[in-house]
Amino acid sequence: MNTHHNHHVDQSPTEDAKFDINIVSHPQRIEAGKTTHLSISITKNGKNVDLEIVHEMKIHLLIMNEDLSWFDHIHPEEQPDGTYSVTEIFPTAGNYLLFMDYRASHAAGHVHLKHLAVYGNPIFQPAIHEPKLISTSGDYTVRLLNGNDLRTNQNQRLQFTIEKAGNALLEKDLQPYLGANAHIVMVGKTDYDFLHIHPVADRRFPIYAETHMDKPGLYRMWVQFKIEGNIHTADFTVSVSPGETQHNNHQQHHQHA
Repeated sequence: MNTHHNHHVDQSPTEDAKFDINIVSHPQRIEAGKTTHLSISITKNGKNVDLEIVHEMKIHLLIMNEDLSWFDHIHPEEQPDGTYSVTEIFPTAGNYLLFMDYRASHAAGHVHLKHLAVYGNPIFQPAIHEPKLISTSGDYTVRLLNGNDLRTNQNQRLQFTIEKAGNALLEKDLQPYLGANAHIVMVGKTDYDFLHIHPVADRRFPIYAETHMDKPGLYRMWVQFKIEGNIHTADFTVSVSPGETQHNNHQQHHQHA
């Protein structure tokens, strides 16, 4: 049984050659602040690829702007013609990253990255350079307790606490969200290395996960959880330091890519 789930983006030619992924936007010129309709097709040899349901959805679409200051997690719906449809409002002009996490039937899971340009008046956002280990969402304060201890090349734990009005929440206080008690996305600031992480049960922390990071550097992280029917998103910035190379790590690490 896998103890944790960790989806990396795979941009190798052999993987991307398996399927043809196409995104059509309506209107074609995407304007900031206006509703945009996205139609996604995943085909092989000209035919639609059957997708399996993973964490209650066939496609998880993770969208963020190029400087990683804005994030959204949405789910395209399957249409009668085999395409997948979703709407989005991009908040500002600029370049956006669209990570599509899916698994074709009888195949391994895959994450595919597409870029979209959004037009309009850009809004200046200060660059993100410093770690951020405490985040608020509504009345909730979320802390990444071991955010200063993250290393590559090892089984890395992520330990979160959640407080409301000074009271610590337990895992039982969270509602299931897409088949897990929370969802975690990490993206590297330098080369957009992508990790989609699903927490596991732990009596000590309301949100606890294990992952494996290959590259050091600054990462942006978004943690989503559900309480009383509302989905909350807490954002973090973490610095991952180089760890000692351990040759057996990948044999012990269960990766779905």
